[in-house]
Amino acid sequence: MSDKLLGDSIQIIEINDTIKQVAPTDISILITGESGVGKEVVANSIHRLSKRNEKPLVVVNCGAIPEGIIESELFGHQKGAFTGAIEERRGYFELADEGTIFLDEIGDMPMATQVKFLRVLETGEFMRVGGTKKIKVDVRIIAATNKELSEEVLDKNFREDLYYRLRSINIFIPPLRERRSDIK
Repeated sequence: MSDKLLGDSIQIIEINDTIKQVAPTDISILITGESGVGKEVVANSIHRLSKRNEKPLVVVNCGAIPEGIIESELFGHQKGAFTGAIEERRGYFELADEGTIFLDEIGDMPMATQVKFLRVLETGEFMRVGGTKKIKVDVRIIAATNKELSEEVLDKNFREDLYYRLRSINIFIPPLRERRSDIK
């Protein structure tokens, strides 16, 4: 698998240069662009070129997890925390400890979960659903969306503080129709 997006356009060259620059850091990254432009390819490239590449890359499609269980999926849960919680379960953040978590479709994350996610971004700590003990993780966060998060903030669908924390590095991938030279 290639460690970069394929193409000769100036946009792709700049994206690949950015990937090389940010991969060795632990900075959170927001990847934006339409569906199908290669956001997951960029996330994989960043992880493979990072100092965390021997540790897990946990991919989470936030848009595919129902609102009622997303916190349990991300943060885990204690036995008995809710009906059906018959055993303790580690969440995606624990599974990604010392590695990278790729939160695809972050724009679909419910507001209540965004608050808890912001806490993980700021402190590296969270509690499992139904838990009382703080769990500390060392996770690099890469998020992606096809939504215009600045508009989602204005519409009160996405937390402004979370948006600004995520977009310290924003990699925008233009669609192929805007990169005609990449069509072979």
